[in-house]
Amino acid sequence: MSSISNLGYVVIGSRKIAEWRDFAVDILGLQVGRHEAGKLLALRMDEMQQRIVIEEGDEEDLRAAGWMFQTAQGLQAYVQRLREAGLAVQECSPEQAANRRVEKLYCCQDPNGYALEFYCGGYVAPSNQPFKSALLRGPGFRTGDLGIGHVLVRAKDYAQSMDFYQNHLGLRLSDIIRGEVRPGYVAEAAFFHTVGGRHHSLATGAVNIPKVLGHLMVELYSLDDVGMAYDRCRLAGLHFARELGHHPNDQMTSFYVETPSGFSMECGWGGLVVEDANWTVKTYNQFSDWGHARPGQAAR
Repeated sequence: MSSISNLGYVVIGSRKIAEWRDFAVDILGLQVGRHEAGKLLALRMDEMQQRIVIEEGDEEDLRAAGWMFQTAQGLQAYVQRLREAGLAVQECSPEQAANRRVEKLYCCQDPNGYALEFYCGGYVAPSNQPFKSALLRGPGFRTGDLGIGHVLVRAKDYAQSMDFYQNHLGLRLSDIIRGEVRPGYVAEAAFFHTVGGRHHSLATGAVNIPKVLGHLMVELYSLDDVGMAYDRCRLAGLHFARELGHHPNDQMTSFYVETPSGFSMECGWGGLVVEDANWTVKTYNQFSDWGHARPGQAAR
């Protein structure tokens, strides 16, 4: 059975494109790949032409998640399987595919309120236009076969979402965390990986958040670059959703900062790569084993 390779891009609907440019480039160290005034901002984090796309819109939230396939044959076989399972998967026009900077594109709706896009043939930037950040000192963002990072999305119906992501999309369960996130409130989230191996490309859970997208995570090769991004956020007076801390399941050291759209950006280092042949699914009872305190709150 053909499988998703990785999370290749995300699309955000926002009226704050200028603020996103300042945040992404001057704080996180991404690079502008394309900017169409009043329409979109496409951001680079490696050799691909775009990885995070901010499109003009009212959502201030996740509009689409783009899932990459390594071959056209694998993509077509996957789409056929989804259709046979009853999902309304549509082939996108060549113009839509070109706008996403991919060769072939299909889409359908996720039950949690955003679009799922499946593609192959992502456009690579010209060799004389390498990714270059004025801020990063290390090798840059950890992408490649692992994809851009991960998203955590709110599950409208947790049981339905678990079934959909595993039995329809074919994502692979990495582990579950069920723990008290504040006095008297227990949250649960499930973490899913693709064949690319990043510990999770998507997480979902019965979590009390106001948007579809709880956070988007980007990972750096250098812990120093995470620390310097943390300092830039603090100097810019940005709001931290979570201070520096460490997750027990994916072993990520990270912090969470509020984006111009109001959801969080997790900036991390050190995430695990899953090897399915020797991976064991576990359930954890805490989301962080140190740090990740909310501002003004002692770490738990």
